[in-house]
Amino acid sequence: MRGLPLCSPQCLSGFIFVALLVCLFVPPLAMSADLTYPKQQERDRIIKLPGQPSNVRFSQYSGYVTVDAKAGRALFYWLVEASKKPESKPLVLWLNGGPGCSSIAYGASEEVGPFRVRPDGQTLSLSPHAWNKVANLLFLDSPAGVGFSYSNSSSDRRTGDKRTGNDAYKFLRRWFERFRQFKYRTFYIAGESYAGHYIPELSKIIVDRNKGVNNPIINFKGFLLGNPLIDDFYDNIGTFEFWWNHGLVGDSTYAQLNESCPRDSFLFPSDDCSTALSSAYSEFGNINPYAIYQSPCDQLATLNKAPLPWKFRGNDQCVVKYTKLYMNRADVQRALHANITGIPHPWVTCSDVIRGGWTDSPRSMLPIFQQLIAAGLRIWVFSGDTDAVLPLTATRYSLKALNLQVNTTWHAWYDKHQVGGWTETYEGLTYLTVRGAGHEVPLTQPKLALTLFRHFLANKMLPMTPN
Repeated sequence: MRGLPLCSPQCLSGFIFVALLVCLFVPPLAMSADLTYPKQQERDRIIKLPGQPSNVRFSQYSGYVTVDAKAGRALFYWLVEASKKPESKPLVLWLNGGPGCSSIAYGASEEVGPFRVRPDGQTLSLSPHAWNKVANLLFLDSPAGVGFSYSNSSSDRRTGDKRTGNDAYKFLRRWFERFRQFKYRTFYIAGESYAGHYIPELSKIIVDRNKGVNNPIINFKGFLLGNPLIDDFYDNIGTFEFWWNHGLVGDSTYAQLNESCPRDSFLFPSDDCSTALSSAYSEFGNINPYAIYQSPCDQLATLNKAPLPWKFRGNDQCVVKYTKLYMNRADVQRALHANITGIPHPWVTCSDVIRGGWTDSPRSMLPIFQQLIAAGLRIWVFSGDTDAVLPLTATRYSLKALNLQVNTTWHAWYDKHQVGGWTETYEGLTYLTVRGAGHEVPLTQPKLALTLFRHFLANKMLPMTPN
């Protein structure tokens, strides 16, 4: 065999020139000095969750992303890839509200995620209506102090909307560097309740930062928002009307609520409003306000012991008690790469410390909605029609205040041969209700919720006739 010819000086200079070109133009992922984040992605891979079914074929990752190194503030995430062809599916960030409630506890474990904890607290089952059938799902515990997210600074117990939005944006930027396969991927945000603040605020930050960028890394296209807090005044008026129309309160209490509460903040009510709310809840009796036609569980205390509707954790006590057992297991936390700092208290679904230290909560999201509609985002808002905490009348009053042009008037939508709810489309926004659903629509009507989600991703109107 003949040896390779020696290279001439001219040839050698050519090789050097090519090498320089490679250094300048090869993407950073291909360079050995810049492999930290891809390696971290692999370290975040979940090999197998304790009690996980044997037929799981999708990949999962979880771990921490630091958003403030000086304060030691890090947010916990759980990524569940789509069950089929994840490389071709969009990425959807799910956020729960509270403020102070965990997206791992609610969104991932009882609503749209793939697993449900069985009553033994040891094993998992697969949800037939999981949203990862059609999308890659990214669940985030936010802000720091919620779920497995943490801060090393005690001052971070006092937080609010502004820091929460900024931290979530920092999280996304750094997460996309770790998961570069999702850069430029179609990206949506979904969530519920106080995420009516989180999602518009985060959306505005993304839209503002993407201005003038031809091919943004966060390829943000829109959001899907359920039973949201949007505007304190209109939400209050609509909530009290729902209570009265459904026979939950009497005439005098209804009048007292309308006199004392409409101008009050959702999180910071006046003493007079708190008194009126206490009267209302004493009249409610022992029901589940998150889904008024479902029975409360035994652990739920009598309602007149708490003065504010948002203090009640009906679903926390009734539905996720098995999740509490599971998430507090050391082997589960190891599998999730969670609780790496040894949080000195049990894992909880909602943090009263974070909620009690909330410092800023704008009275209305309507100005931000107007900006996001003008930006051309896909915006869908939906309501479970048996929720008494943030009911459909509250959302309808808030959206009506936007004074949007109606494109398609109010009509029923169908899932197969059954009415799934009602909907109306506006210029720049779609609103719909989900029949028989409570505050957590994917929990109480999972099949209808998946139908809704599929149509949102496809930007396709729900069927107007039986199909």
